[in-house]
Amino acid sequence: MVAPLDLDWLSSNQRVLASEIARVRSLLVAQDGADTTRPPEPPRSTAAPSQGVTTGHKPGTRPPAFEALRAAFDLTTFERDLVLLCAGMELDASVAAACGAAHGDLQRSFPTFSLALSRLPDAHWNALLPTGPLRRWHLVEFSNGGSPSAPLTTRPLRIDERVLHYLTGLPDLDERLSSTAIPVDIEPDAVPSHQLIAAGVAAAWKTGTNATPVVALYGSDVASAKAIAAQAADLCGWRIYAMAARFLPSSASDLDLLGRLWAREMRLGSVALIVECDARPEAHHDTLREWLDRLDGPVVVIARDRQPVGQRTTASFEVLRPTPEEQRAVWRFALRGVEGVSTEDVDTLTTQFSLSPFEVRSAVEEARDSGPVSAAGLWRACRHLSRGRLEDLAQRIDSSAGFDDLVLPESQKQILADIAMHVRQRLTVHESWGFAGQGSRGLGISALFAGVSGTGKTMSAEVLANALELDLFRIDLSSVVSKYIGETEKNLRRIFDAAEGGGVILLFDEADALFGKRSEVKDSHDRYANIEVSYLLQRMESYRGLAILTTNLRSSLDLAFLRRIRFVVQFPFPDAAQRAEIWRRVFPKQTPTRGLDVERLAQLSVAGGSIRNVALNAAFFAADTNQPVGMSHLLRAARSECAKLEKSLTEAEVAGW
Repeated sequence: MVAPLDLDWLSSNQRVLASEIARVRSLLVAQDGADTTRPPEPPRSTAAPSQGVTTGHKPGTRPPAFEALRAAFDLTTFERDLVLLCAGMELDASVAAACGAAHGDLQRSFPTFSLALSRLPDAHWNALLPTGPLRRWHLVEFSNGGSPSAPLTTRPLRIDERVLHYLTGLPDLDERLSSTAIPVDIEPDAVPSHQLIAAGVAAAWKTGTNATPVVALYGSDVASAKAIAAQAADLCGWRIYAMAARFLPSSASDLDLLGRLWAREMRLGSVALIVECDARPEAHHDTLREWLDRLDGPVVVIARDRQPVGQRTTASFEVLRPTPEEQRAVWRFALRGVEGVSTEDVDTLTTQFSLSPFEVRSAVEEARDSGPVSAAGLWRACRHLSRGRLEDLAQRIDSSAGFDDLVLPESQKQILADIAMHVRQRLTVHESWGFAGQGSRGLGISALFAGVSGTGKTMSAEVLANALELDLFRIDLSSVVSKYIGETEKNLRRIFDAAEGGGVILLFDEADALFGKRSEVKDSHDRYANIEVSYLLQRMESYRGLAILTTNLRSSLDLAFLRRIRFVVQFPFPDAAQRAEIWRRVFPKQTPTRGLDVERLAQLSVAGGSIRNVALNAAFFAADTNQPVGMSHLLRAARSECAKLEKSLTEAEVAGW
C-alpha cells in the first residue's frame, strides 16, 4: 500500500535538493589553476566525519530525502556529496558542463571518483571500496559508457535509478524487484483473531533487540496470513510486498544482488517483505534460509508447515481459519445492503464452507457478477472457490444421480441419508451445542463403503455429493503413496489442507492399499508405514468435511480405522429382484429398445457396474446395425463382459435371451 504524497514536503524537498546540487556544482569550479586532469594524491586521513548541511528542517519534522539517505546508510559528508553530484547529472544540465570543465576535457562531462576526490571536501579513499556504502548498497555505480580496462577513478559514475527517485521524493520500487514482488493491501474486514496475531507480529518487529526478527506464519490459510502480515506492516508504518520463494535465483551472485536490493529498499522506504513458500518448499528451502540469514530487515515467511528459516531470531505464529462466528460477521459485512440473503442463509454457508475474508469477498463478487445476489448464487460461488484448491491434486467427478437412482436395501439408503444429515447439521452440533469445545478429535465425518466391485460404492458417493450440492473429488492413490520416507504424509497433508474449507467430499477409492492393517514392526520400513497410517487417522478425525473410503475387502482394513470411522455401509451383491430393478433403470429414456425381458436379464449374476457395461456395449452393437437395442445385442455384450471378468456364462443365466 503506497501512502499519499505529502505535497508540501515534496515541494520543499525538491527545493532543498536543487539547492544542494547547486552547492556541489559550485565545488567543481577549478581553484588556483589546479590541474584536474589527473587523480589527486590520496589524503592522509582515510575517514571523514559525517556532517550534515543546514537545510532549515525542524526537529520532529520529516527531513529532506538526501538527509534521510545519509542517515539510512551512514554516509560521510564526502559520500553524501558524491551521491548529490551523480543526481545532479540527471536533474541539472549544467552539472555535466561543470564536470567537463573540471576535467579540462568537455568530452568527459561526467562524474568520476577522480573528480570527486579532487573537488569535494573531506574526500577519502574508503568511498571507493566495494564494501563501502556507495557500492555495497548500489547507491552509485560505474556507468556502462566507460572502458572496463580504465582505472576505477576515471570511470564514469551514475546514480542508481531507484536512489534518484528516492531523492526526488517519489515513492517507487526498484524495477528489478517489482518484476517478482507485488504490493499487498490492507484487508478492510480483518477478523479479531487475525488482528491479534498482526499486533503480535508488529510487537515482535518493534521490540527486536539486536536485529529485526524473521516472522514465520504457518497454516493452510495463505490469504489470511498475507493479510495479517500487511496489517502488521501497516501498524509499523511500512509498505509490504509479497514474493514467491521459487523466484529466488540459483546463482550466488544474483542471489546476493537480490538480497542487497531488498535490504536497500527496506532502508530507503520502510518496506517489509513477504516470502511465500510453495507447498513443497524443499527444493528452495536451503537457498531461502541462507538468503534470510544475510537479509537484515522485516521479513515474513509464509508456509503451510512449520519449518526452520535460518539462524536469525524467529517469531512464529500459527494462522488458523476464522472461527464460525467471525466468518458470519465477515459474511454480514460483505453482504451489507444486499437483499434476498437471510441470516439463515449465512448460517448455512458458514456451516458448509470455511472461507477467509478474502474468499468471502470473492464469492460475493462472483455471485454479483452473475446477477442479483442470492443464496443459491453464493453457494455456487463458494463451491467454485473450494474446487480450485484441489483441481491439481485430485479428479473431480460430476454426477446428476439422486437417491431414487440407487438400487440398495432400505437400511443402506437410510445410512446414506444419515451421512448427508450429519454434514448439514455439523455446525449446530459442533459449535452451537458445544461438542467442538471438548476438542476436535472425533468431529470429522468419515464413511466406509465396503463391497465387491460394481455394487454402487462410487455411485453412492456421487449421490451424496449431488444431494449436498458439493463437489466430489476422487483421490488417485498412485499419486499419494510414495516409496520415499515421509512423502506419503506430505501428499496427504496437501490434500487435506486443500480440502479443509469443507466445500468438497473426498473419495479414497479402493483404499485398501493405503488403509491396510498396520503391520508388526520388523524393520524401519514397517515403522514408517505405520507412521503414515497414524497420520492419516489423525487427519481424518479432525477433517471438517466428509471423507469416504471404499474397499472391496472390509476385512483388510485396520480395526483402528473402523473404530474411528463414523459410518460403515456394506454394499451387498444385488439379488435377482435388485438386478431386475437395475435393468429397468439402466437405459436412458432416449435409447430405443425392443423386446427386453428384465426378468430374464436379471438371471445374469453380475453386479450393477457390470450391468451398465453390458447395456452400454449392447447400445453400441445396436447402433452399428441401425436397430433398437434387443436381447440379441445384450447377449453378445454379456458374453464380452463375462470374458473380461473371466467368469463362465452359464446356460441358465442366458436362457431365453
